[in-house]
Amino acid sequence: MSGISRTDNSLLARWWRNVDHWTLGSVGLLIGFGYILMMAASPAVAQRIGASRDVFIFKQVMFLSIAALTIIVVSMLSTEGIKKLSILGTFLAIAATAYTLVHGMDIKGAKRWIALPIMSLQPSEFLKPCFAIFTAWLLTQWKMRFYIPGILIALGFYGVILFILKSQPDIGMLAVITAVLLTQLFINGLNMFWIFSGFGGMIAAFIGAYVVLPHVRSRVERFLHPEVGDHYQIDTALRAFGNGGLWGRGPGEGRVKDLLPDAHADFVFAVAGEEYGMVVCCIIIFLFCFIVSRTLLKLIKEDDPFVVLATSGLITGFGLQAFINMGSTLHLIPTKGMTLPFISYGGSSALSVAFTIGMVLALTRKRVESPKFFKNNNQPFSKRNLVR
Repeated sequence: MSGISRTDNSLLARWWRNVDHWTLGSVGLLIGFGYILMMAASPAVAQRIGASRDVFIFKQVMFLSIAALTIIVVSMLSTEGIKKLSILGTFLAIAATAYTLVHGMDIKGAKRWIALPIMSLQPSEFLKPCFAIFTAWLLTQWKMRFYIPGILIALGFYGVILFILKSQPDIGMLAVITAVLLTQLFINGLNMFWIFSGFGGMIAAFIGAYVVLPHVRSRVERFLHPEVGDHYQIDTALRAFGNGGLWGRGPGEGRVKDLLPDAHADFVFAVAGEEYGMVVCCIIIFLFCFIVSRTLLKLIKEDDPFVVLATSGLITGFGLQAFINMGSTLHLIPTKGMTLPFISYGGSSALSVAFTIGMVLALTRKRVESPKFFKNNNQPFSKRNLVR
């Protein structure tokens, strides 16, 4: 791609010249780690459940390949294309997530998945990126065009999402979507009283979940009182990090994948720590931090309020998901079944995160618009015609 001529005006050439190569390269490295760690962790899990040794590897290779293609295709879209895709996606994701309450697969007491021939689809995964864009549109364009406070409409849709996710239940996903919404409202200039009220509501909701939902209470109790209850998964994961040390035990030499049922999914970071050591874990953490910080820094020079709100919401959800997975594996927060973007096994997660990063790249891509003439024609070009 580096040999593309500056005179080449094809869609692919223009995309390559204007896309953020550093973010794209960092995502490529994460996908590479996903391939490596899936080959390390999944065979033992597959054999333990009586499946073909390579079944998870073949599926994840397909998922990550589709994810990489999705990133490229979505990142080529215009800002208007991103809006239309996300508005449609929000309605479809809400409908599909509601559908799980009636016909969803019941796994460990939660109905979050729809059974498909080659995978189980978790529609709520797609709510994160789509609703973030939808909210940004409501907070900006809707008010500008229709003089209606978009925040009220956004909160109405959020209420519907809250009810559905609480009914599944999926408190972790609800917490991420809530944090993203509050972040966007804060950036949009909402009074700090309401922001703090929102966080107070989150704390109250968490306390309510602790009281009402047994699985939430169990996880919190095990986090706060390590001497009480079953800590097998966390204790095993922490031992894996200790066994790995600085450089790891070596590819294929880890034992945690033989012991943890979710070694290829929720606890894949422990596999990385044991087989490749603290150095590789730090590289993975750095890549996530780099993608988030670089995206936020690019927004400093951005003048379009929609792009700022949409991109900040997308990257907040991406960063929170990574933090929740790694934090729970390291016993920094209570355990929560949330995947590590591009690294954990899962088709819904891989495609959802691919949409997220594709939208981030599309919104932060450099754009050159055709020059517009002022009515008096005294100044043929405007400095604002050149936008990022």
